[in-house]
Amino acid sequence: MASLFLRSCSRVLVAFALAALIASTAQAEQKVLRVAMHNAIRILDPHVSTFFITRDFGYMIYDTLFALDEELNVQPQMVNTWEVSEDQLTYTFHLRDGLKFHDGAPVTSEDVIASLRRWSSVDAMGQNLASVTAEMKVVDERTFRIILNEPYGLVLDSLGKAGANVPFIMPKRVAETPASQQITETVGSGPFRFVAEEFQPGVKAVFEKNSDYVPRDEPASGLAGGKVVNIDRVEWVVFGDAQTIANALMAGEIDVWETPSYDHLPMLLASGDIEVTVRAPLGNNNLLRLNWLQPPLDNVKIRQAILHAMDVEEFLASQVGDPEYYGVCGAIFGCGTPLASDEGAVQVTGPHIERAKELLQEGGYQGEPIIVLMATTSVMMRPLGPVAAEALRRIGMNVDLQTMDFTTVIQRSLNQGPISEGGWHIFQTAQSAIDLMSPVGNSWVRGDGKQPGWPKDEVIEKLRDEYARSSDRERQKELAKEIQKRAYDLVFFIPNGQYITPPAHKSFVKNWVISSPTVFWNLDIVQD
Repeated sequence: MASLFLRSCSRVLVAFALAALIASTAQAEQKVLRVAMHNAIRILDPHVSTFFITRDFGYMIYDTLFALDEELNVQPQMVNTWEVSEDQLTYTFHLRDGLKFHDGAPVTSEDVIASLRRWSSVDAMGQNLASVTAEMKVVDERTFRIILNEPYGLVLDSLGKAGANVPFIMPKRVAETPASQQITETVGSGPFRFVAEEFQPGVKAVFEKNSDYVPRDEPASGLAGGKVVNIDRVEWVVFGDAQTIANALMAGEIDVWETPSYDHLPMLLASGDIEVTVRAPLGNNNLLRLNWLQPPLDNVKIRQAILHAMDVEEFLASQVGDPEYYGVCGAIFGCGTPLASDEGAVQVTGPHIERAKELLQEGGYQGEPIIVLMATTSVMMRPLGPVAAEALRRIGMNVDLQTMDFTTVIQRSLNQGPISEGGWHIFQTAQSAIDLMSPVGNSWVRGDGKQPGWPKDEVIEKLRDEYARSSDRERQKELAKEIQKRAYDLVFFIPNGQYITPPAHKSFVKNWVISSPTVFWNLDIVQD
C-alpha cells in the first residue's frame, strides 16, 4: 500500500513538474516588451483626461473612426467607406467588417454615436462639431449618419483628431457614463487588451495582444493603416528617477525608455546594445502662458514687452542641450504642421532688449512683482523657470520665481484671484504639436475667456469660427495666418521652441511607427 501511494505521489509530482515546464516554456516564447513610459498612469478615461499618458493608454485599447497618417492626412480607420450629400449637410459612414469589442460584442452604430456624444461634450473640436450637428442617426448596425444644420469643413478632421481628447469608440453602456464621471470599464476594440487584474495604479499597467483584432489591409502609417500587433504582452512599469531607469535599461530589466533624459543619452548609446529612434519628428512645443486678468499683464504693452524679452535658443539650450533634438520654432500651430508660419514670431530672433524696455515704459510698468510658477518635478519644465526669470530681469522686471511640483502648477493655473490669494502672472508647460495643429483644437488660441490665462478677444473667435466652417484648404491657411498674427499681437501665449524626445531602446526592438503619441503596433522584438 505504501509503495502504491509513493508511486501515485510520484506521478502527481511529475505531472505538476511537466505542467510547470510547459507553462514556463510558453511564457518564454512570448514576446514581452517592458517599457518605462514618460509618466505613471492613474486615470483610465481618455474622454475626460488630457494627460498624455491617458491618451497613450487610449491608443492601446481603443480604436478611432478616422486617424492621421504619417503625413498628417486624415484616413479612415474603423470606417470603411463614407458619402457626403451634395449640399454638404449629410455624412453617411459605413463601419468596416470584423470590428469587435474585447468582450466579444460587435461594434455597432449605437456604440459609435454614444461615444461621439460623450467625447463632444468635453473636447473643443467635438463641441464645435456638436454645435453644427442637427442629428446623429443610426441607419443600421454598421451604418450611421451625421446630419448638419450648416456646412462644416472639419467633420473628418474632428473624427480623426489625434491629440487629447481623442474620439475613441467605447461600448454604448460605457459611453453613456456622464463625462463628469470617470468610466469604470475599460473595454475597447483596439489592437491590445488591458489586463485590469494586473493593474497597479502608478506602478504597472499590462496589455495583451487582442487576437480578435482585424487590422486594415494597408501598411501602418502614423496613427492610420494596419495596426498589426507582433508583441504578445506590453508592460508599462515605473522605475523612479532617471538614473534608475537608465540603469534598468542597460541591465536589461526594461527594453524601452520612452522619454530618456538627454543627459543620459551619451552613456546609453555608448553601452553598445541601445539605440534611439526618432518616432515623433514633430515633437513638443514649449509654451509660456500669460495671465490677462492679473495686473500689469492686463496691459497688452506689458505682454508685448515679455514677448520681445524671450530668447528661444536660450530656453532650448538649457532644457535639451543638444541641437540635434530641438529646433527654434515660433509657430503657434507647431513647426512641421500644415499651418506652420513665422508670422509675428519675434522671439525666434530675440531677445530684443531695447524694444522690450520701450514697451515696458509705454505700458507704465512700475516695478510690480511678476509671479512666475516653476515646476520642479518635471524634468522638461524645471530648466525653463530660471531662463524665463532671467529674461524678464534683463529688461528690468521684478520677478518672483515660485517653485512647486507640476501638479501644483496646474492647480494654481486655474486660480483667477489676486496675488494675495494664490494668483499668478506666468506659467510654462509643453504641448504636443499634434495638439496645436488646428485653430479649433488648439485651446491656447481660444479667445472666449474660459482657458487659464483667460484671454478674451471677439476677433480671434470670429476667425476661428470662419476657419471651422471653411472647406477650402487655401482659405484655411490664410485664416490660420490671421489667427497667428492676432494671437501674437495680443500675446495669447509665447511658443519657446520645439523639441523631440526619441525613445531609447534595446537594439532588438524594431519597426517603430513614426507617430506622436508612442504606439506599440507594428513594433517587433527581433533577436539576432
